[in-house]
Amino acid sequence: MIFDVCVESFPYVAGLIINGLVIGVIYALMGLGLTLIFSVLGVVSFAHGEHYMIGGFVAYFLLKWIDGFPPLLAVVFAGVATFVIGAVFDRLFLRPMHSGRVERPAEYAILVTFGFSFFLQYLTLAIIGPFPMKAQRFLDWRIKPLFGTVAMYSTRVVAALIAIVLISIVLWFMYRTWTGRGLRAVSQDKDAAAVTGINSLNMSTLAFGLGTMLAGMSGATLVQVFSWVFDVGVPASAKSFVVIVLGGMGSIPGAMLGGLMIGTLESLGAGCFPDPNRGMAYKDAFGLLVFALVLLFRPQGFFGRKL
Repeated sequence: MIFDVCVESFPYVAGLIINGLVIGVIYALMGLGLTLIFSVLGVVSFAHGEHYMIGGFVAYFLLKWIDGFPPLLAVVFAGVATFVIGAVFDRLFLRPMHSGRVERPAEYAILVTFGFSFFLQYLTLAIIGPFPMKAQRFLDWRIKPLFGTVAMYSTRVVAALIAIVLISIVLWFMYRTWTGRGLRAVSQDKDAAAVTGINSLNMSTLAFGLGTMLAGMSGATLVQVFSWVFDVGVPASAKSFVVIVLGGMGSIPGAMLGGLMIGTLESLGAGCFPDPNRGMAYKDAFGLLVFALVLLFRPQGFFGRKL
């Protein structure tokens, strides 16, 4: 049985862990975008998954319509497109909340981001249609099974490598540039940041744009892995929320840890379940089980502040 193999075979388990870390890196990139939005704006964007969906479609159509278009450049274009969408949305719909023109900002943010998610979904459905699409592989690699037993998919490895590069750039930007330090200052204390001359409204727009950009680039890396449809962002939103709550709301290290944990738990759970077919069907449940336990015993997450 599969479970017996997990107990007795270290190479098999090690291969599952590596596979989980590969997909976990992409979860971390998605969660990092949502963490950035929450830490600066103080709201959770329920349209996060729709930017992920749009990024995938942007990359897909660029690669389909333009022969020989570089896949990495398609990922960059997807990021630019979703950044613009996010920044415009913040200026039009979220800035009144930050300017004090909305009486109940928390409820307003939930409603307006929920509404935007449905708008993007059904606009995409009307323009593109309901049929699934999948981009060609970015690189045609052939990877031998890990330890001779666990299959490694080149599409996921390529997506993970791109995600690692993007996460490294984000960390450098946040901790090594003046603008990144400004974003972190606003996330900690807007009033104190304003005293030093930092415009919190502009920083909020930048944070929302960067967060949606990371979601879009995550989608662009995965459009070669999964079939893409108009509602592919719904589970992505849920997964991103689980990642940031698990790691700690607003914590950048927590988002990365949460993504890696969820990816690893899903891989181990699906690979070690006695019935392989059911294991894949229950894949999401393994991460959610640990998520529920963390909420029970440490509700602020691993790196979150205790309320």
